[in-house]
Amino acid sequence: MNPVMGTLVFAMGGLAGAVFALPFRGIKGVKYESYWLLYAIAGLLVFPLALALGTCPSSFKVLGEVPASTLAQCAGFGALWGLGGLTWGLMIRYLGIGLGLAIGCGLCSATGTLIPPVVTGHAGDLVATAGARIVLGGVVGSLAGIALVGLAGKFKEGELSEEAKKKAVAEFDFRKGMLVALFSGIASAGMNFGLQSGGALEKAAAAHGTPAAWCGMPVLMVVLWGGLVVNAAWCLWQNAKNKSAGDYAVMAKKPAYALLAGLAGVIWACQFACQKAGEPMMGDLKYIAFAVVMASAIFFSTLLGVFLGEWKGTGARTKGCLALGVVVLVVSFVVISLGGK
Repeated sequence: MNPVMGTLVFAMGGLAGAVFALPFRGIKGVKYESYWLLYAIAGLLVFPLALALGTCPSSFKVLGEVPASTLAQCAGFGALWGLGGLTWGLMIRYLGIGLGLAIGCGLCSATGTLIPPVVTGHAGDLVATAGARIVLGGVVGSLAGIALVGLAGKFKEGELSEEAKKKAVAEFDFRKGMLVALFSGIASAGMNFGLQSGGALEKAAAAHGTPAAWCGMPVLMVVLWGGLVVNAAWCLWQNAKNKSAGDYAVMAKKPAYALLAGLAGVIWACQFACQKAGEPMMGDLKYIAFAVVMASAIFFSTLLGVFLGEWKGTGARTKGCLALGVVVLVVSFVVISLGGK
């Protein structure tokens, strides 16, 4: 066990989750569903397959050694995440990177962290020891930080003119964005449900000599493939509905667009690769991994939102609430690390 290092690995995953959408800003004149399909192929199919085979060469043998029900459960929860993931980009379009990820990740963190131990009969692990209680306090603190960042977003809604809001976030719409974030945040918790359902896969990978840090990669591959099915089906349906299939010819002529979309997918998938790689360092406290990744994503995305000017022109109350939320998140990371140690 090395909970401090594990927390740092989770934080690296959060950083990936915060910046993954930046490459999309370089894609112009292409419909959302078209570049999202390339994002999905790269991040949900190619990257997890390469990562699994690179770290666990026996991945396909591992898949054949576990019950089909395990694979179905992992892929099914991945499909649930897929439904939430489809609207993740829309949430960012309506709320901006800083506020959008704060709200979505907050809901995702709460449901994805606290529900799995309860439904698996391990709710007692949340308060079993002094260390576990400190860690749980840190998780609750991170949720408080998330709430403060969300409150700052609400203040921002009331302070800025429509022109100022649109300048920072072209399609800013707080009401529509909150509705999307509510659905996206809760459904996206399916990612953690899937990642925590693959214990049999991890044991099989370990039996084939896979190092502990990489035993979760076959699990990640199956979960992301479940999400791929939903994402690809939706994108192709939108291509037919909006007659946007010609976008792929545009991207073929401008390969930089395809590379940017694929890069976004790989960066996004890295956050959960970090989660599974860091879990073995946490021992019995690995259930906090998802919360730390999500809180880290909010921390870094908030800083990124400030850098991109998404909070420019807001008043002292809004900026103070935002700053307090960031401080609470940082303190929560420290508390979680100390509790784990």
